[in-house]
Amino acid sequence: MNDAPPPRPDPGLFGPRSVTWQMHGDPMMWIAGIRALYLQALHPRAVRGVTQNSDFRRDAWGRLLRTASFVGTITYGTTDAAEAAGARVRRIHRAIEATDPDTGETYGVDEPELLLWVHCAEADSYLQVQRRSGFPLTDAQADRYIDEHRTGARLVGLDPDRVPATTAELAAYFDRVRPRLAAGAEAADVDAFLRSPPVRPWLVPARALVWRRVAALAYQSLPPYAHELYGRPAPPPATVDRRLRATGTVLRAIPDRLRWQLPPGHIRGAMARLGPGSRPAAHRLRGSAAILDGPGRA
Repeated sequence: MNDAPPPRPDPGLFGPRSVTWQMHGDPMMWIAGIRALYLQALHPRAVRGVTQNSDFRRDAWGRLLRTASFVGTITYGTTDAAEAAGARVRRIHRAIEATDPDTGETYGVDEPELLLWVHCAEADSYLQVQRRSGFPLTDAQADRYIDEHRTGARLVGLDPDRVPATTAELAAYFDRVRPRLAAGAEAADVDAFLRSPPVRPWLVPARALVWRRVAALAYQSLPPYAHELYGRPAPPPATVDRRLRATGTVLRAIPDRLRWQLPPGHIRGAMARLGPGSRPAAHRLRGSAAILDGPGRA
């Protein structure tokens, strides 16, 4: 007779005690994701990898959902599912090249410099939008989030030891890379697309009413140097903060059980695997010291 207890469910790479687990379940992540696209497009070498190899103009929503699915899988999926998702991304990146139209140089999109830019633009966008919209994070928890995010960097092929581990290191990285940024033709293409993506005729009113406001708010939340490069002004930061907080209040008022019915359903899957105590909730971070006491595994 085997009296050994059953194996504990796999919490995945982060687990419910991590900042990542709590923060990625928040609806403002969608606006943060759009901000990341705006920011990523300002690295000329990185954005060419998208515009020269992607059908994002014809399959915009599919691309956004695939990106959201990857983030959801590595956050809330099992360890095996997260590792498999990372291997799939690395395999795709190894097969893709881009060409500099000015020099004729051909280069791989999996260059560490480019992967690091994409990673840092995402981490900064997620953190900035969440904090400015009222998601409760202490400075220590913000640092913990950036540190945890290095797990995602490893999955796409980066050496975690060469990736910013704190908000201060992340800010220093942007200071170093700033001279290499520019709003070239590809960035203008992404900008135009995000402001008015192609939709079916019956969705045109929704694009005008909802999407353009969402995209505008994501753009407004960019850092000042990004506004300068794009050549479009933005309201004062305090005004943007008020708009982000108001939007966060509205979106967070939608019951989780309704929001989490939308595909791809990673949070519901994680709760079914780990139990109701794994439910992402911002209030778990308020005054919580346990969230910082070691690895983010359950």
